[in-house]
Amino acid sequence: MASLSRPRVALQGVAPQGVAPQGVAPQGVAPQGVAPPRLAKTRRPRIGVVLGAGGVLGAAWMAGALVTLQERLPCPIGEVDLVLGTSAGGILAAALRCGVEVEDIVEHQRGSSLVALPNLDELDREGGALPPLPRMQIGSPRLLASTALAPHRVHPWVAASALLLVGRGQLRSLTALIESLLAQQAGTGASSPTWPVRGQTWIMSVDYESGRRVAFGRPGSPAVPLPDAVVASCSIPGWYEPKVINGRRYIDGGVRSSTSLDLLARVDLDEVYVLAPMASYDTDNPCGPSARLERWVRRMITAGLTADVQKVRATGATVTVLTPGPEDLAAFGANLMDPIRRRQVLETSLRTSPAAYGRLADSRSAA
Repeated sequence: MASLSRPRVALQGVAPQGVAPQGVAPQGVAPQGVAPPRLAKTRRPRIGVVLGAGGVLGAAWMAGALVTLQERLPCPIGEVDLVLGTSAGGILAAALRCGVEVEDIVEHQRGSSLVALPNLDELDREGGALPPLPRMQIGSPRLLASTALAPHRVHPWVAASALLLVGRGQLRSLTALIESLLAQQAGTGASSPTWPVRGQTWIMSVDYESGRRVAFGRPGSPAVPLPDAVVASCSIPGWYEPKVINGRRYIDGGVRSSTSLDLLARVDLDEVYVLAPMASYDTDNPCGPSARLERWVRRMITAGLTADVQKVRATGATVTVLTPGPEDLAAFGANLMDPIRRRQVLETSLRTSPAAYGRLADSRSAA
């Protein structure tokens, strides 16, 4: 897996326009007996893309926002240096890294049948807008015990997830989807790899026994096949069964953080782009109690995201964050798992994301 350490580059001094640097003749002519200066090669900025958790509708919103992001990047999103995905963002990260174009992701969200990819109806039948009745047993007694012994070591939301009953939901169609993506990446007749071959791909999950956050794909993390990593990242506690990998149970990475952006403070990147469906910097004021509760949770997530942005910016990286605005939130409703609203959320995002990105660019220029 490629290293993300930045090569040492000596920056050459640039003279003011119309003034030749000392020792260098004007118009690119070298003084007698002096070799012409070598032109420094320009380097594409090292880019990271973070795709956050957000359920069925978060994936639809991100699909629309990806179109805007792709138009502004110097390379295909699937070829950036690092892609970090959590839950729904992990599915999109896998698709992009396996060579699926942004336009095809949009059409898949619209319900178009892409070759070798399961239709969204199959995924919706496994999920649905409401979870199946859970099993009558506590999610993770071992995590509860770990929290009792060392409460400061376990994130509060992760500790709370241990109290949820064990979910019954299955994610077999999601496994088939990711296996199809890997097969497309390998090509017809070729042996299928178990992980994307382009760049670094991190898929976020949480170890349901220790409460530890795990970035599958990051050096030093457990080596697992991509389908297992994505299913683990999407295993919402209380809704789906925890994913068992090598004898350990894993749950949705969004329980710990909707983006895990803070991990990129340890990575050498020039530019970081974040799509965060569960945060909002420009929200609304709904009347319904369920929607108001959703906005309260969203405000908490946004506060955490803001702190993570500051950590990454402190490294010198430029961080650009896109979140849903009032029109998007009206399209979402209160239930991010409701597939009936998918098309509305997608089309709204395709319309609102360019304007939202433009406002970010304008504010950056003014600053």
